[in-house]
Amino acid sequence: MITFISGIAILIIGAVIYGGLCERIIKPSDRKTPAVEKFDGVDFVPMKKWKNSLIELLNIAGTGPILGPIQGILFGPIAFITIPIGCFIGGAFHDYMCGMISVRSDGEQMPALVKRFLGKYVYVIYNIFVCLLMLLVGVVFIYTPGDLFVTQILGSESTIDNPVLWIVYGVIFAYYIVATLLPIDKIIGKIYPVFGGILLLSAVGVFVGIFTNGYPLDEIWDKGFSFVNPYGDNFIPIFFVTVACGIVSGFHSTQATLISRTMGNEREGRMTFYNMMILEGFIAMVWAAAAMGAFNSGLVSMDMLHDQPTSVVGIVAKSMLGSIGGIIAIVGVIVLPITSGDTSLRSLRIMISDAFHINSAKKKNNLLLALVIFSVVAVILVWAKADTSGFNVLWRYFSWANESTAVFAFAMVSVYMIRNKMPYLMALLPGMFYMYVVTSYILNAQIGFNMPWIAAYIISAVLTAAYGAAIVIYGKKRSGIRPLKTAE
Repeated sequence: MITFISGIAILIIGAVIYGGLCERIIKPSDRKTPAVEKFDGVDFVPMKKWKNSLIELLNIAGTGPILGPIQGILFGPIAFITIPIGCFIGGAFHDYMCGMISVRSDGEQMPALVKRFLGKYVYVIYNIFVCLLMLLVGVVFIYTPGDLFVTQILGSESTIDNPVLWIVYGVIFAYYIVATLLPIDKIIGKIYPVFGGILLLSAVGVFVGIFTNGYPLDEIWDKGFSFVNPYGDNFIPIFFVTVACGIVSGFHSTQATLISRTMGNEREGRMTFYNMMILEGFIAMVWAAAAMGAFNSGLVSMDMLHDQPTSVVGIVAKSMLGSIGGIIAIVGVIVLPITSGDTSLRSLRIMISDAFHINSAKKKNNLLLALVIFSVVAVILVWAKADTSGFNVLWRYFSWANESTAVFAFAMVSVYMIRNKMPYLMALLPGMFYMYVVTSYILNAQIGFNMPWIAAYIISAVLTAAYGAAIVIYGKKRSGIRPLKTAE
């Protein structure tokens, strides 16, 4: 328990100190934001800080900060230290800088920012890459909340031949279409505060339950640290790909830039972007501890932690909070992916509109584009459910693509900081670390190149060094080419 409490303290203290440093570096001002300057009643709509903050939290907090830590805890109590440190120096910094750079760049989305700071060639690669990621996010976040609702709330089977499952999928699908098309303040701005209350209530409930139920947690000095978990997975890179959303997630950059179009004042950035990621780190810590306690109490098996994390969610929630409290907690978990999936597809619509210069103010254009996007989502969803290994393949590619997107985001932030004479190592070093993680993962993985670990590590080290050098050289070469919006 001491290691877990220490991790929570590290998360809070680190957020206060590092978050303040980030704010002093970016120097937010009272200049007009894109929401005010480019108001269009659809995507550029000023909203209140508390509402933006809740929307940002719900956008970024999918099932990742719950299912990921449940699996990641197989590496032991080291997770209670790694998650908070990675969160405040990596994930929260990543989200804050991407959001604030977007605010300073007329609300441009990530593809446009990559083009502006990394050039048109990287932009082409990134734009295809991130659009595919948004599609995968949309599919995964129909699949997982649908299955959770059917199995944990309705007590039914989440099999392809169960009509109840497809009805639930259809309801989520319909909601996504509406949320993608309507002005952001008409549905997302209205319903998210309610979802946010459920989310926070469930997280706090599980946190309190860890103590009131006396869940036994391992201490780092008793268990030590193993580079390999019981299933033979290496800590680097597997842990950081698995616990992605609780530490660093490239998907978050696309959501921060989305909220940059509804932020009324730059000074709201720290709360909206940085602190909401810290809250997600807290959620990850809570579920990591709950999973460890449930395992040590004999409520769940090691195989369940590894292969059935959604089942662990139901067992933990109901054992801690009882039938009614457990249902509320499960509903909170179901809310998470739904409130990430809708905005991922909304982001995809905006990215495609921006890339092809489609007028998003015209409802007909949005409707046609949405029909194309959701047709593709439906095809992938049916395939993933029909193939017995479909979802596992989908989830692995999603996780790897998620962290790969963060590598691009850190590169963009690094160049921005170099050009503005800011301490760019704050972005470059975590970017290099995740470059090493994603390359070593895909080189070794069966869904990748299936190389031995030694070869994967050596090649990844070379690629990571090249990545870091290229960013510094390119950033300094581009420094001062054209003026950038800074605090006024």
